[in-house]
Amino acid sequence: MHTSYSSKWMFLTFPVLVVLFSFGIAVTSKQIFQSTSLREMLLLMHISIFIYGLSVGAFGFLGNQYQERAMGYRNYLVTQPSLLPMSFKKTFFGMYLRDGVFYVLLLLMPMAIGLFASIPLTGFRPLSITAMFAAAILTFFIGMSLSFFVSTMYIRSRPAFGIACIAVAAMFAAGTIVSWLPLDVLLPGLGFEYSLPPLVQSPGFAAIPYAVTSILLIILLTAGAVLLVEERFEAKHVTTKDELVENIKRFSFSPQYGVLLAKEVVDLKRSGLATRVVFTYVIPLLFLAFTAWFVRYGLAIPVGFNTVFYGAMVGFFGVTFYGWLNNIDHTDYLATLPLSVPVVIKTKLLAFAILTTWISAIFLIAIALVNNDVRLLWLALPVMIVVSIYMVVMTAYLTGLRTNSFFFDPGVLVKFTVLSMLPDLGLTILSFTIDRDIVFALAGIGLVLGALGISALLFYRGLDKKWGRTEFGE
Repeated sequence: MHTSYSSKWMFLTFPVLVVLFSFGIAVTSKQIFQSTSLREMLLLMHISIFIYGLSVGAFGFLGNQYQERAMGYRNYLVTQPSLLPMSFKKTFFGMYLRDGVFYVLLLLMPMAIGLFASIPLTGFRPLSITAMFAAAILTFFIGMSLSFFVSTMYIRSRPAFGIACIAVAAMFAAGTIVSWLPLDVLLPGLGFEYSLPPLVQSPGFAAIPYAVTSILLIILLTAGAVLLVEERFEAKHVTTKDELVENIKRFSFSPQYGVLLAKEVVDLKRSGLATRVVFTYVIPLLFLAFTAWFVRYGLAIPVGFNTVFYGAMVGFFGVTFYGWLNNIDHTDYLATLPLSVPVVIKTKLLAFAILTTWISAIFLIAIALVNNDVRLLWLALPVMIVVSIYMVVMTAYLTGLRTNSFFFDPGVLVKFTVLSMLPDLGLTILSFTIDRDIVFALAGIGLVLGALGISALLFYRGLDKKWGRTEFGE
């Protein structure tokens, strides 16, 4: 399925890029270690891998969604127990194992290969790289298993799901913000790495308890998730009052898109997208805030994070919501209506602007209040709005209505990376110079925002030409 979005050879360019990136980090490690110790770098790596594991392990949320799409253009193996003498529990466990192998081969192993390739230039020890690879696998599967367990809990009991999320957040807050819990207790894979050379001089016997704890935790979380998986998923039946006419009146300011906007709002309520937004939109923003706090106070690195920096980052993360808007339903049925793909894309862009602007603004204001940096809100809010509009329009131009699918095409992914990273780096550097030279910073930020605004307009005008001949479902 993944290779059908590009080709098997193009798909394999992703791990090649990971190898090159890992190799590049390795050969520049001497410069990195001048400001950040090896211990701190490993901590950041394990936190990132843990978050990545959390992001790919939420299978429980997908059970009903896959079942709703069982009769679509492309079916999913995990829906077959409803038709064949198969077990949902075993099928979901197989899905967990498959994705675990998939991401290890796609991401973690290429990372290790890049480090091994750098040995002639860096002098890294093969045994140390192997230990780091093993520790990274443990941390990744802990995150993936935890996400699998909590997401299946959501299907069984919403209150229990809420309690579990609060408990996990409280534990990590206790380990990072107030230092009540050692980080190697929260992430035993990190403790495993900390107990091996070159961080310790002993043979590393202290790493054994961490390895055993990690494996037991993975087994317990995975077993709990499998037990919570329902033996039969059914399409949800949602009963609600007729809100379509009311919503059409609400969006009467847009005669061309009002009816479709009203439908988007109804679809959002029907699909329960709010919970997914918490995981795919709010959590990355919270992780960003934590990372900035950790770098500034935990690592004591004097980096000038301010509200303008957060405004740019909030705008970049908001694009994940557009992907969810395109993932509520298959669009095949729209081919029976007098609609075109560009019209539906523009409707979703308008829905994105209406639904996310206020969320992003509230989050940015909250960060400014927490950091006692409201003085720059007047600049940070326009930065956030322009960046958010640019990112979502650029993404829509590159991927149309199949955002998640087309990101498996390395060609699209490379274009997205270049078009997003360049302004991101520019705004980040300029935000750090505000207190040193505000005139230069304002001029630079103004030029970047102007370029992003013009680019967004060009991408928007190009939607008709790029997607005008595309059929729904392609």
